[in-house]
Amino acid sequence: MQALPIQHRLGGFYFFYYSIVGTFMPFWNLYLEDQGFNYQQIGLLSSIAIVTRFFAPFIWGWIADKSGKRMLLVRIATWMEACIWFMIFLVPNTFQAVALLMLIFSFFQNAILAQFEGVTLFWLGEKRTQLYGKVRKWGSIGFIAGVFGIGALLEIIPISMLPIMLLCIACLAFLWAFTIQEPHAAPRSQEKLEPLLPILKRPVVAAFFAIEFFLLFAHAPFYSFYSNYLHQAGFSTTEIGVLWSVGVVAEIIMFAYATFFFSRFSWRHLVSFCLLLTSARWIIVGLFPNSFIVQFLAQTIHAFSFGLFHMIAMRIIFQNFSIGQQGRGQAMYSTMWGLGVALGSILAGRYWQMLSGEMIFVIAGLSTLIGLLFVRWLPKYIQQA
Repeated sequence: MQALPIQHRLGGFYFFYYSIVGTFMPFWNLYLEDQGFNYQQIGLLSSIAIVTRFFAPFIWGWIADKSGKRMLLVRIATWMEACIWFMIFLVPNTFQAVALLMLIFSFFQNAILAQFEGVTLFWLGEKRTQLYGKVRKWGSIGFIAGVFGIGALLEIIPISMLPIMLLCIACLAFLWAFTIQEPHAAPRSQEKLEPLLPILKRPVVAAFFAIEFFLLFAHAPFYSFYSNYLHQAGFSTTEIGVLWSVGVVAEIIMFAYATFFFSRFSWRHLVSFCLLLTSARWIIVGLFPNSFIVQFLAQTIHAFSFGLFHMIAMRIIFQNFSIGQQGRGQAMYSTMWGLGVALGSILAGRYWQMLSGEMIFVIAGLSTLIGLLFVRWLPKYIQQA
């Protein structure tokens, strides 16, 4: 295994990590619905699973920057993740018990991606511009494998078996984490951490994180209720899996060809384009709930809603946060993600029955446009990594 090039080992971990995400995200709320939880409870549980992003990323980022042991944290977190999916069979099936497990799960889940992104950027070094998209695409492939594989399995086995599938994949991610060592270029333990506040006060950084909040706030109904929304419209779990996968295929294509956009447009223009297309995406999802073709086309916009926006985020973080601040910089990105999705999930769950899913998605699309108020502080000219 050690003979594998480092980019293949990094890609392998992204594959297993996002296989978990591809199994959890589309089908977990269907599992909760099957277990008897109502939409308001599902919305709260979805927000609980995300709420630790308010504080957990900073805890993990502080520990990572202080200790320099990023991969050790990743291994511990993947092991605890596997333990949570085992515990789901031991605790009573109550709202309080599931909420507690989701709280613990998300606390450790938030340790993984933010720190592993930093590990990847450190390992790729000067080649990160050319190689990051190629490595990161394996996460997208893992997501598709999870969505398609689990979606097909759920046609023949009950959805109550979902935690067993999550347990198996988490164990594979834990084992694979041992193939990746601490990056040589990353700083070791630091007695005194560099302050973060001066970086956060930079207009480009503050504006970008504000935009990220509104973009992810608009994504909340999708992450929390899209599968339930499609299920209500009469789609099978296989069709639901296909629609989730379409977005990720579009994301993979974007990772492969994002340099086309970066070489021609500034961050300001690219982020504006992402916001406008994302707004159109959610409005289309809300207006045409019964059309598979329209939902299919709307999902292709994920290339911009997530794919291109995420690559811009990685460039902004690596350019603005120093080597010793990368753990906390990635944590800030993760925190704003959680803040937006958690707040949006709570509101979507609260008003889903009152306003209907269709109207919730239309409102989400309109709320995306608030992010356009902040793009003026992004660089006007082409930004290279």
